[in-house]
Amino acid sequence: MVQLDFGGVKENVITRKEITVEQARKILKNEVVATLGYGIQGRAQSLNMRDNGIKVISVKKKAAFMLLITT
Repeated sequence: MVQLDFGGVKENVITRKEITVEQARKILKNEVVATLGYGIQGRAQSLNMRDNGIKVISVKKKAAFMLLITT
C-alpha cells in the first residue's frame, strides 16, 4: 500500500502488488461498483473495470441521464 497526496489530502492506495486483477475480480464478482460524478477519466476507468469482468454503474454528475455499464 502506498500513500498518495491529492491536493493536500493523503489517501492510502492499494496497488497491484497487494491485489492483482484476478484477486480483484474474485473479491468483486458478486458486487456492483458505482462511479458517481466522475471527472475526465471516470468513463474510461469504468469501461476498464467492465472489460475486466466487474459490474459497474456509472453516473456523470452534470448529465441528465445515467450511463449504465454492465457485463
